[in-house]
Amino acid sequence: MPFSMDSKAGELLKDKDAVEILEKYVPGISKNPMVKLAKGMTLKKLLDMPQAKQFGITKEMVLKVLEEINARK
Repeated sequence: MPFSMDSKAGELLKDKDAVEILEKYVPGISKNPMVKLAKGMTLKKLLDMPQAKQFGITKEMVLKVLEEINARK
């Protein structure tokens, strides 16, 4: 099943390919302590958080990352 904006962050972090791609766009994101708090949240919900903006994460970036992750599946 492909990942989408409704996928939870924790689901992506369990996928080796997804983590590799996430790290390419936002280095250190999978090891950031704040990620533990976000595991149960959807990507759509995470974009509403101010911390996403601090990391420079935009909807366009998330869609591009999802496209790249899903292309490997």
